[in-house]
Order: sequence, then structure tokens, then C-alpha cells
Amino acid sequence: MYIGTLKKCLSMNEELELYLEDAKERMDAAIQHLDKVLSKIRAGRANPAMFEDKLVEYYGSPTPLKRVANISVPDARTIRIQPFEKSLLHAIEKAIMAANLGFNPSNNGEVVIINVPPLTEERRKELVKQAKHEGEIARVSIRNTRRETIEEIKKLQKNGLAEDLAKDAEEEVQKLIDSFSEKIDKLLANKEKDILTI
Repeated sequence: MYIGTLKKCLSMNEELELYLEDAKERMDAAIQHLDKVLSKIRAGRANPAMFEDKLVEYYGSPTPLKRVANISVPDARTIRIQPFEKSLLHAIEKAIMAANLGFNPSNNGEVVIINVPPLTEERRKELVKQAKHEGEIARVSIRNTRRETIEEIKKLQKNGLAEDLAKDAEEEVQKLIDSFSEKIDKLLANKEKDILTI
């Protein structure tokens, strides 16, 4: 009887650890997603991340730009896209125009050149709002993860998990939430500073 109870406790502890690890991974994924999305919000400076995932027609199939060209930033206001094949120059220009980012690409027969105009004050404020909206989406995601994890902990407690272990696990989840909320705040503060810096 005692060994059966011990085995049951061990498997519940292992299950609890899995839930906590899963929560951490899901919150981490939300932060990584936010970081990626924020990197694509234009801050008035040339940033190759804005173009890397734009699709270019390459031998009949849409292909990410970063797979068919080198994207470089020679200075703060210029993006240079050098295709691996010269025949792609027109397709790259067309893809950039279709992306509707507000840029007018030009080419010199070798590379596509994009001049990044400075942002207006109004546009900067819109971009800050957009960044904050993305941050809120990340916050909702980590709060949902917390709620789901705590529900699983409560189920384990109903099935025999010790109350103190359940309470400790819930505190651990709250610590994760606090830590990841701080990371979101830091990412947003950095992006806002980046956008508002002229």
C-alpha cells in the first residue's frame, strides 16, 4: 500500500514538473514571438528584418527574400538588397512594392536600393501604439498559460497532490509570470525608445 502511494506521489510530482516546464516554454515562446514582431516594426532606421520574410516569386514559387538575396544596411537610411541571380531584380522590386511598406525601391542593374525616409511625429506615435498592442497580445498569451497551468495543478491536487506542493507550484507559476512580464516591459521600453529617437 505504502509503495503504491509513493509511486503515485512520484508520478504526480513528475507531472507537476512537466506542467511547470511547459508553462515556461510557452511563455518563452510568447516573448520570442514578441521580439520577432517588434523587430519588424520600422523605427525610422534601415532594418533588414523588415524585408527578410517578404515573398519573392522565384521560379514560380513564393520564396522568402532572405533565401534569394543578401540584405545589408550600408548606412542608417539605406537598405541594399543584392540578389543571388540578377534576373530577380524586378521580382524583388515588385515584392517590396506589393508589401506596401511605403518604400520606393530602385535598382542600378546590380542591386535593389531602398532609401528609408525619416518618420513623422504622427507616424512614430502610431508605431509606438502598434508596439504596445503587440506587447498586450504577449501579456494575454502568458496570462492564458498561467490560467491553464493553475487549472492543471488544481486537477492534480484533486487527484491527491499534497496541498503544500500545489501551493508551491502556483507560486512558481506566479514568479514565471512576473519574470516574463518584466521581459515584455523591457522589450517595449527599448522599442519605444528606438522609435522615438530621431
